[in-house]
Amino acid sequence: MKFFWSLVLFVLVYVKFSSAVPQLFEIEENDKNWQLAETYLNQFYKLENHARKFTAKSRNHGVTDFLSEKIRKMQEYFGLTVTGSLNSETLAVMEKPRCGVPDIAEYNFFPRKMKWKKNNLTYRILNYTLDISSANVDMVIEKALKVWSDVTPLKFRKINEGEADIMISFGTREHGDNYPFDGPHNVLAHAFPPNEGMGGDTHFDEDEKWTMKSNGYNLFLVAAHEFGHALGLAHSQDPGALMHPVYTYSNMKGFRLARDDVNGIQALYGPSNEVMPPPAETPDACDPHLSFDAVASLRGEMLYFKNRFLWRKHTRQPTAELILIKSFWPKLPGSIHAAFENKKNDLLIVIKGTKYWAINGYDIMSGYPKSIHTFGIPKHIKKIDAAVHIEETSKTLFFARGQYWSYDEVKQTMDEGYPHRIVDDWPGVPRWINAAMEFKGYVYFFSRSFQIIFSMSEQRIFEIQRINSLMGC
Repeated sequence: MKFFWSLVLFVLVYVKFSSAVPQLFEIEENDKNWQLAETYLNQFYKLENHARKFTAKSRNHGVTDFLSEKIRKMQEYFGLTVTGSLNSETLAVMEKPRCGVPDIAEYNFFPRKMKWKKNNLTYRILNYTLDISSANVDMVIEKALKVWSDVTPLKFRKINEGEADIMISFGTREHGDNYPFDGPHNVLAHAFPPNEGMGGDTHFDEDEKWTMKSNGYNLFLVAAHEFGHALGLAHSQDPGALMHPVYTYSNMKGFRLARDDVNGIQALYGPSNEVMPPPAETPDACDPHLSFDAVASLRGEMLYFKNRFLWRKHTRQPTAELILIKSFWPKLPGSIHAAFENKKNDLLIVIKGTKYWAINGYDIMSGYPKSIHTFGIPKHIKKIDAAVHIEETSKTLFFARGQYWSYDEVKQTMDEGYPHRIVDDWPGVPRWINAAMEFKGYVYFFSRSFQIIFSMSEQRIFEIQRINSLMGC
């Protein structure tokens, strides 16, 4: 009997301890998240001494109005749903690598509109990263400065000794300017606006892995951003702008500043006398002529693809968040032609040209891209206009050139007798469509600036509306 009660006592203690372990881990994880938020808000939204520490004890009494205000400002800046609470969406942005310059102007290195009073500027590279050869660093820095001289009257000249207008260096942790770096990731670099002393100086964190490609952190993209600060620009809320605070890799081939970048720098220094290609445009959700390249659902969210961007929208949220495709999936191409979700396999299929990628959440599956012709699509089809997966039948429909094919996901073969003409099987639907998706027996076709809702059971168009209505416009 004594042994029995000892065993019972052991089991009770074990159960109590084991049930407490997840709670302990959860508390530790929450504290870690709030410490991250405290550091982030201190650095980029000037929280500092205005609020209590983010401890479990203080949270039990609720987050103060001041903390909520700072979180709301940060959420508004990044186009997130403004809640004032530290949710997973907000934490995800806080964890992204970025520039060390604050986001809000009144808390910035930029207390007023600042610019150089001359157009001929000098720069000097004080030291070099160990990750890239000095010759390549020289080339990258020259190219990054040229981004700004191409669209303004500014000229840059490299010097090898003495004091330059823009002093460039690589350093770690505390590196002499009272704005210490934080080790790998997080803050990548920072720069000071035009002024005497440290004005224009640009510092890169040598704890980062600097590269000239998409792996690590691309030195050209970070340098071009920081030189924008060195010339007087603050951060931009446009996610497509070079001056957006969060780092996202962009294809280096044919790189162009966004219109917001060009407007900002030309407001300070005026336009260039040279004829330049037009700047890159960021799509406007409320543009009456807006069209989508592809549309798909993903784990309860809607994804609307446009050029190198996508809008993310949850059904419970009134507005959509605009982000760069590469901030979600860095290895995907910048523009998408078609996409669909296969919920049974928990996969998002993304198509561009004759290639497609299978994505599970944030991860591109190994072995991709593959050819769309492996589905049985004829070789002469080089581009899919739209694709949609019908959940009830497990069929995936591929639309191209006014025709469509039906692929059986269970048998992994193309159905016989296809292609069919769109006009025959989908009465009233235009021959040329941009995107499609299915939900509860309705197929939503997107053609130019319109959404056409087609009832499969009634075989007719149920409703037509402008796609701006999906964006809350």
